[in-house]
Amino acid sequence: MSSIEAQKKAQNEAKIKEALVLLMGIVNDSQVPRNIRRAAIQAIKILQEQSLTPGVRAANAVSILDEVSQDPNMPTHARNLLWQIATRLETVKD
Repeated sequence: MSSIEAQKKAQNEAKIKEALVLLMGIVNDSQVPRNIRRAAIQAIKILQEQSLTPGVRAANAVSILDEVSQDPNMPTHARNLLWQIATRLETVKD
């Protein structure tokens, strides 16, 4: 693995870790409806799945977050946070 590939991998993992921290904030927010917290937990589990590449993990998590972000019961602050997380994860490429 070249130093550029190693650096790219480290950047991808840093983005995923940042997303995990933000998702935990949603999970622990009692103002967020249960179904949205459940989706955040599901996204966390996918992001932590080490058998998949970072790009695949990020894409799968974005898919879940995009789906749940359409929920009309979601508080505005949670929706903005989900969009922020999804945007960050979309930059993770293999």
